[in-house]
Amino acid sequence: MMDHLANTEINSQRIAAVENCFGASGQPLALPGRVLLGEGILTKECRKKPKPRIFFLFNDILVYGSIIINKRKYNSQHIIPLEDVTLETLPDTLQMKNRWMIKTSKKSFVVSAASLTERKEWISHLEECIKHLLTKTGRQPCREPAAPWIPDKATDICMRCTHTKFSTLTRRHHCRKCGFVVCADCSRQRFLMPRLSPKPLRVCNLCYRQLLAEKKKEAEEDRRQTEPIPSAMQGYEPSSGDDSDKSDDEKAEQWPADTEFYTSQVSWSSFHS
Repeated sequence: MMDHLANTEINSQRIAAVENCFGASGQPLALPGRVLLGEGILTKECRKKPKPRIFFLFNDILVYGSIIINKRKYNSQHIIPLEDVTLETLPDTLQMKNRWMIKTSKKSFVVSAASLTERKEWISHLEECIKHLLTKTGRQPCREPAAPWIPDKATDICMRCTHTKFSTLTRRHHCRKCGFVVCADCSRQRFLMPRLSPKPLRVCNLCYRQLLAEKKKEAEEDRRQTEPIPSAMQGYEPSSGDDSDKSDDEKAEQWPADTEFYTSQVSWSSFHS
């Protein structure tokens, strides 16, 4: 169907209609070979509260934005290359049902559909497009997706020190590495993560130590690789027997794994059945 619709007049008109809805605030979406497959409204779990967002599925990108007037005006356009997308189905909560997570290397977030059937259709269409793209380009799926931000209302206390209470004066912050809600004292550090941003980003103290350790390890490995290999000494004979390397695993402080954080309506419609 994608090959059949590519570069057709009806497909061009539909893409132009989406561009007009975003207006000057959006980027051009028309490209040779790009096909608009469907659209729908999903509930996106945002930092403050779940909000409806318009989503457009193309054969190579996923576009979403805020709804000003449905079918007429949208803004805050976001474009996600499908090659960078992986999906994870999530269990229902009391507040949100039919949920799944859209994970990319730069941003991950939770969405929910109006029905189980609608969720299945979205995931099926997304997975088909992703598989087609990865096969075409030879790329591997995203192996290091960004951590989704825990919603503000998921906790009233810092998720690291567990004693600082949030209030009007005590602000919530988010670690860009783990996505936890933390206080200012537990997130005073900044760390450069080029995959997410060209500028150093706020991270919690635990993630900062872990990132520093990883950076130090990478530097040592690079140094060893650039050092010249010493020549073998005369008369040296390797010892017999097996040597085993043993190391203790460092246990990092973690928020309880069984804590349900994600609690994030309105429908899939495809242009073509």
